[in-house]
This record gives sequence, C-alpha cells and structure tokens, in this order.
Amino acid sequence: MFHEDLITVRDDLKGLDISLSELQYLTNLPVNDELVIIINPIKQTLQSFIQKAKGPEGATTIFLVITILVVIYLVFDILAKSLIIGTFIPSWILLIAFVGVGAAITQLILYLIWKQKKKLVKTNITPSLEMLLIDVDRYNAVIKAIDINDQIEAAGNLGVTIKERSKVIEALQLTKADLIRALKTERILRENRKFIISNSELFMNNLATLTAMQVPEQASEHGKLLNEALQIALDVQHEMRRLQNQH
Repeated sequence: MFHEDLITVRDDLKGLDISLSELQYLTNLPVNDELVIIINPIKQTLQSFIQKAKGPEGATTIFLVITILVVIYLVFDILAKSLIIGTFIPSWILLIAFVGVGAAITQLILYLIWKQKKKLVKTNITPSLEMLLIDVDRYNAVIKAIDINDQIEAAGNLGVTIKERSKVIEALQLTKADLIRALKTERILRENRKFIISNSELFMNNLATLTAMQVPEQASEHGKLLNEALQIALDVQHEMRRLQNQH
C-alpha cells in the first residue's frame, strides 16, 4: 500500500493497513484481484534499468544487460538453427516473433485466470461481505491519508502535524481488530451456512472502548480521523448484527 521512495513510513503506520493478501486470506476469496497486464512489469523493469544506468554504476549495469541479451540471442540462434531447418528468416526476427507470441499467450492465460477468479467471487460474495470490503477500503484510505500528511510534515510543513496522534493510531488499531473479526465471522457463516455460531467471543468488539475515545473537537484533524474510525466500527457492528440475525 505504501510507497517508501522519498520518505520512510512511520513505525506506527507500518502493518496497520489491511493488505490485499491479508484480505484474500481472511475472506478465502480472490477479492479485489486485478488483471495482471504483462506490459506493466516490463515498463517497471525498463524504468529500473534507466535509473540504475543513470547512477554511479551505470556502465556496469549497461554492460550486464547487453551481455544477457547477447547470450539469450546466441542461445536462441543455436536452437532455432537446430530445430527449424530450411528457414531463411533471420534469427532475430524469429526471436521477436517468439517473444511476441509468448507474451500474447501469457496475457491470455492471465486473463482467463482473472476471469475465473472474478466468477468465483461473484458466486460466493454476500451483501455483508460487500459492505465489509467497502469498510476496508475506507479504513485503508484513512491510513493512506495519514501517511501523506506525514510526508507533507516531513517536507517541512510543521503546521499539518496531527494532534494526539497516539489516540488516532489506537482508534485505528481497534477498528482493524473489529474489521478482521467481522471478516473472519462472515467467512465462517458463509462457508457454513447451516451452522449456527456458538462462539460468542467472535461477536465481541471494541466499540465501547472506541466510542469512549471519541473527541468533541469535530473540526480538528485528529478528531476527524477518530470519528472516521468510529463510523467504520459502527458499520462493522451493524454488519455483525445482521450476520447474527441471518443465522
């Protein structure tokens, strides 16, 4: 979620977000899965190469890349001449065609896998899970907003400092715990539709503690963040109650 290119993420935010892999593990569904476009990693590789080429070890980087490309071409040339007899097509054209066809086939396979995952999610998703996924997005957005604010502050803008930051982080920790509990409960109920949950501790949440932390200063930055966390927690509690009523 975070980008640490310019400014390091503060320790109290690290691991506070709910990552895609964690979300998919909690739901046991490939939710929010995006189609992999193979051109994107190629672009990232090229950008990384350009950055390294501009650095102090640029000459070494360029030499290594050229060496790798030459070796790949020579190996392909030998294989092409030994396997494809009687062709007058230059090896470099065959290599480009091979890479193009391979990329197209790979992209098709990735697309089919992605479509299958989308179908699986559409078949198994419940209204409660849809709402919880929205709450997770909102929760992660709050953390991202704090991270951006931290970067602005670190750039020298001390006037944007979040007051009572520890309270905000504590509220987010409580909210994350409730979200994870709700996602686990939803999964159990979804995968065991005829099973009545007997573990009452799954339905206990930290709402009372979180409500006690709500501050009256609605206009303050930390007040807004606390109240946003509270609203997410209220939504989670609502979904938990609806889950209980459905089973």
